[in-house]
Amino acid sequence: MNDDQLLRYSRQIMLPQVDIEGQEKLLAAKILIIGAGGLGSPAALYLAAAGVGSLTIYDDDEVDLSNLQRQITHYTDDIGTDKVISTQETLNKINPEVKVKAVKLRLEGTVLAKEVAAADIVLDCTDNFRSRFKINAACVEQQTALVSGAAIRFDGQVSVFNAAEGAPCYNCLYAESGEELQNCALNGVISPLTGIIGSIQALEAMKLVMGIGEALSGRLLLLDGLTMQWNEMKLRKNVACPTCGG
Repeated sequence: MNDDQLLRYSRQIMLPQVDIEGQEKLLAAKILIIGAGGLGSPAALYLAAAGVGSLTIYDDDEVDLSNLQRQITHYTDDIGTDKVISTQETLNKINPEVKVKAVKLRLEGTVLAKEVAAADIVLDCTDNFRSRFKINAACVEQQTALVSGAAIRFDGQVSVFNAAEGAPCYNCLYAESGEELQNCALNGVISPLTGIIGSIQALEAMKLVMGIGEALSGRLLLLDGLTMQWNEMKLRKNVACPTCGG
């Protein structure tokens, strides 16, 4: 690291769990963020600010006025712009050293498998049922750690699914019924909730990269924003899981 980097990241380098070694791991890391909305925005902001060397961001949507209440990488002037482009521009302003690859595309199929294989960590910041199962399956197949978050109304949840450690996957937690899960467009969401959950996703990803602390693998963290109560569920691997069982 050069002098500017030592100064930029000094407040986390001084943490004994991070130190120079941990910061160098962050600088060398490649993280895939799927979704540049309410969760992807804060997650990307903190990962870029913290010095993650390479961020790849996929989203097929454009910025809408209704997004601005919670999707904090986008601004009023960005309305009509591709979300990945406005996110990339914001991240470049925060930390021009971070390499940001922005792709306007719904990530699936062979492209999904390729990007998951190339990443050290995957962040699922989508808001739909089908995408989450596809992302989970790709992460299990490629043995790439997945940090999954969700936020709706006043309720949030986050977990880590790490197939390489034999931990339960997303399909162990939720059955793939074919029915669409509720989303913000239909049910609403309070704006700071997405920031809280997205920030936790960023923290979990950083911990995994640096190999520090205890990850949320095998645990589901639940937040009730109205009462500000946190709950934790222990997850068990389903030996009959169609994605990771057997």
